[in-house]
Amino acid sequence: MNPEEKLSVVIVDEAVSSDTPHGRTIKRIVEGLADFDIQVYTIGSLEDARSAYANLPEVDCILISWTLGGSKSKDHAEAKQLIHEIRGRNEDVPIFLMAEPTGEAPSALTVDTIREINEYVYIMDDTPAFIAGRIIAAADRYKESLLPPFFGALVKFSKDFEYSWHTPGHAGGTAFRKSPSGRLFFKFFGEQLFRSDLSISVGELGSLLDHSGPLGEAERYAAKVFGADITYFVTNGTSTANKIVFFGRVTKDDVVLVDRNCHKSAEHALTMTHSLAVFMVPTRNRYGIIGPIPPEEMTPETVRAKIKACPLAKGLKETKPVHAIVTNSTYDGLCYHAIEVEEILGKSVDSIHFDEAWYGYARFNPLYRERFAMRDGAKNSTGPTVFATQSTHKLLAALSQASMVHVRNGRVPIEHSRFNEGFMMHSSTSPLYTIMASLDVSSKMMDGAAGRVLTTESIEEAIRFRRTMARIHKEICGRKKKDWWFGMWQPDTIKDPKTKKKIPFAEASIEALRDNPSSWVLHPGEKWHGFEGLPENYCMLDPIKVTVIMPGVKDDGSPDSWGIPAAVVVKFLDTRGIVNEKSGDYIILFLFSMGNTKGKWGTLVTELFEFKRHYDEGAPLEEIFPDLTNAYPDRYGGMTLRSLTDEMHRFKKEHRMGELLQQAYSIMPEPAVSYADAFKCLVRGEVEHVPVSEAGNRIVATGIFPYPPGIPVLAPGERTGKQNGPILQYLKSMQDFDREFPGFEHDTHGVECVKGEYMIYCIKEGR
Repeated sequence: MNPEEKLSVVIVDEAVSSDTPHGRTIKRIVEGLADFDIQVYTIGSLEDARSAYANLPEVDCILISWTLGGSKSKDHAEAKQLIHEIRGRNEDVPIFLMAEPTGEAPSALTVDTIREINEYVYIMDDTPAFIAGRIIAAADRYKESLLPPFFGALVKFSKDFEYSWHTPGHAGGTAFRKSPSGRLFFKFFGEQLFRSDLSISVGELGSLLDHSGPLGEAERYAAKVFGADITYFVTNGTSTANKIVFFGRVTKDDVVLVDRNCHKSAEHALTMTHSLAVFMVPTRNRYGIIGPIPPEEMTPETVRAKIKACPLAKGLKETKPVHAIVTNSTYDGLCYHAIEVEEILGKSVDSIHFDEAWYGYARFNPLYRERFAMRDGAKNSTGPTVFATQSTHKLLAALSQASMVHVRNGRVPIEHSRFNEGFMMHSSTSPLYTIMASLDVSSKMMDGAAGRVLTTESIEEAIRFRRTMARIHKEICGRKKKDWWFGMWQPDTIKDPKTKKKIPFAEASIEALRDNPSSWVLHPGEKWHGFEGLPENYCMLDPIKVTVIMPGVKDDGSPDSWGIPAAVVVKFLDTRGIVNEKSGDYIILFLFSMGNTKGKWGTLVTELFEFKRHYDEGAPLEEIFPDLTNAYPDRYGGMTLRSLTDEMHRFKKEHRMGELLQQAYSIMPEPAVSYADAFKCLVRGEVEHVPVSEAGNRIVATGIFPYPPGIPVLAPGERTGKQNGPILQYLKSMQDFDREFPGFEHDTHGVECVKGEYMIYCIKEGR
């Protein structure tokens, strides 16, 4: 048997190393199991078993001593406790209870324990061969149950070693092995990848395009796990998933209510469907963090007023909106009370699309109850049909590009055969089977108790990091008033669920923060979140999306007397192999996915301390960023880390960059032409490159998306406004910053920097 295919067994018994009849019997069993090619791990205590099991997901069977901890027949507390804890993590792994034939029969077991174990063996009477046979049979059944529909069929097919007379042309990797570079490629990824890279011609695996066979079964299984009526697998990311939803609900001249804090794939969908966007404008706080759309932006009265005021809606035969798209959770981790959003928007539209690209795990943890689309008990035949698009690959476990579309039918139910036409327009006829298999496996990983365990671990690790950072801040800044440490965007205090009294965040228990959504709700009037006018319970911060705050911004949003721009900290962490998710002027976002560990975030804390040390000691820049000083010696030569941050903060303050950002996003530009017409001009060449310094009152042909925050300051077809207006002045301030600080340039989609000057595509005047 291949070593990777060996069965793995754990024996938990305190007598494993003792020279007693019981201990010698266990040793005999271990040696006997080895003769059957079974790998055995022995553990001698309850505590060791707890820590070991969490790190042994490959275990195929667990044998537990009924007398663990020396417990007598009256209680057997430790054995019961371990069995119960294992079942809390894994509902299916076989558990064998080991006992000696001392007169205590299986009838002595409690009902709860009987429910949780699979078999009961007498170690003194049963032979190793008999026990091995029972283990192999139970483990085989268990392993079979681990294979979800499509992945199971793929595994079975790959074992047949069939000759391939169909695409792909590498034929199980054979073609790669005929070339030196191809052989390196083949060896790097391994034969199994290429043997499972198959064509749609393999009928027994089903088809993604007609949702047949094992692929269709996998989608139906995912729908059950994720709480949907229908689920579709998507192999080109949620960018494509969003377009698929639009093509199933929206067409030419339809009015769509659009969250201004939307992904650019929504812009592309609006362009492709020739539909009209009417925007719902989200809030923004002092750090530039995008908040939720206020409820009043979604009311029927406000929606009608927005449509009436939209120049592009004039002349349309039908102005009733047909669809709405809302980002949930936001990039920074803000989650709506989805029930309330559906109730308000459902009065205006028949379908609501929650872009949950970064939020696919919400269903599997009670912390997020009522704050995601596919909720249990949410089905309502008179309510709107609800879509959720999720990037399974982002914060669950799947390969890149693996995404899903979930549907919960309402008063306008989705007819699969019609919806599938739009699906096929955006799906390859040659999808990568490994991506689809990873979606299938991701569904299996989240099914049952495992989903809660995996999400809870992510939440707990994020909480531990947050509390550690808060305690460090309290210790450093409490000891010396002029000292500093990084802040955290999180509540300053929470209400203790037991005493009902407010306690500092750093002193809150893991349980209080892990199990109580109220600890993370943006309560009205609390200064920490910085959003005004939000109703109670309307919005919650997701604890796994962690925003670290640099010094430099006062509570009122104005620049402080000194500060440390995030760009410098980001660059420092990057040199230490730590890559963040995104950053703003004075904030950095880190995501705590299922792949995070204590060591990972512990290293982050250590490196933040290192930055502080280098900053406080005035370390020369050439020691910190040698690539920067070598590339720009005249600009950065002789500077220290502190002098760079001081100069950068002073530039941002003097050029009012934070203020201009707020002003630029506080106004809604005038829509002059539709997205589709703007794109038509771009394709036909009816556009010209215009410097930002000369772009006053022009119509942009492409969206302008500064990163961060990554939402449009100008959408396609909108007017730029006055030359001295906030939008163009904000873009100019970024241009000037890029000139002043080479190596720290902004990333702005829709802007091309030519010889230090920002250029944007504008529609030719008088075309």
